[in-house]
Amino acid sequence: MMLGNTPYVVSRAKARRQKLADRARLRQLINQSVDQLTVAVGDIGYRTEIDLYAGKLSGGDLVEAALTHNLEGELTEMVNMANRTIRPLIEIYTSRFEYQNAKAVFRAIHNEVSVEEVGNSILPEINDVNTPWLKVVESCDDMKSAAALMRRKSFGSALAKVPENGTLADYEDALDRHYYAASQRALLQSKGAPARFLSRLFAAEIDHKNIVNILEASAVGISNEQLVSLLIPGGRLVPKRAFSAIATGGKDAMLDLLRAGDRFDNAAFESVLEEADATRSLDPVVTWMKAREYAMMQRMSYLHPVSALPIIHYIAMKVQEVSDLRLIVRGRLAGLSAEVLEAHVL
Repeated sequence: MMLGNTPYVVSRAKARRQKLADRARLRQLINQSVDQLTVAVGDIGYRTEIDLYAGKLSGGDLVEAALTHNLEGELTEMVNMANRTIRPLIEIYTSRFEYQNAKAVFRAIHNEVSVEEVGNSILPEINDVNTPWLKVVESCDDMKSAAALMRRKSFGSALAKVPENGTLADYEDALDRHYYAASQRALLQSKGAPARFLSRLFAAEIDHKNIVNILEASAVGISNEQLVSLLIPGGRLVPKRAFSAIATGGKDAMLDLLRAGDRFDNAAFESVLEEADATRSLDPVVTWMKAREYAMMQRMSYLHPVSALPIIHYIAMKVQEVSDLRLIVRGRLAGLSAEVLEAHVL
């Protein structure tokens, strides 16, 4: 039986990755109407899910529900295909999506989004895996009570420590901190080069989150001491030992730290910083950092070819496809121009 055999699962992941929408296809979609997008998204590989929700939803809600449902099924299938040799690393990566579901619940409660609306798009109710999340949205009027209902989750203890008057950002920060701390502990127990590579990727993600937090704090006037409480340990560019320097010097201390290192393209980063200052938006920085993570992900497609890495690479690219398609559909509904969407998607 081939199922569970590492080379077989890797070949399946690579074959599926080849079917994902390329840049040229996404560019075509950006210039279509929402009605045309529904047909086009179905043709890309989401026809079954489009048909599943077509009797209940339409337009952007239909496409978003279909995309989310397909992704949830794909994540489950890829994990279940893996054997015990590669499954632990894949689960470390895919566990982040449970944290994202928790964030979706907190955002829905904070923004007073109805359970019907959440069940029609973000967490499709037709998929039974979302039933517990939707029950939290339905039964809770505030984020503290939602955190209490999540107490049995792996991150329940982290949520319980958020103050009574905690903000949405406090809950999201608590989830991020717990995910990366738990993942890094698990990776330390995993042996081999694939685990070390994944650990470097996670460190880059942490660094990028911290850099953005530092820049945002500088822009809105958050004190340096308060800023340190927002930073996530585990990065390499801005390691925990540098947090005291950040507490003293803030953004300038971070820039000095980055300039002193040799793991970062400072010239390119400072160029996008200038663009961000000119546009009064951190979008150029976030986009640049996503491209940096994407380049690291690309290495997964050929480094250690018979391991968990090509499978994780496919999962990441699948998530990116769904994110891009969702942005295109919602952007077209909001009246965003093709130029704006291309800047964020391509």
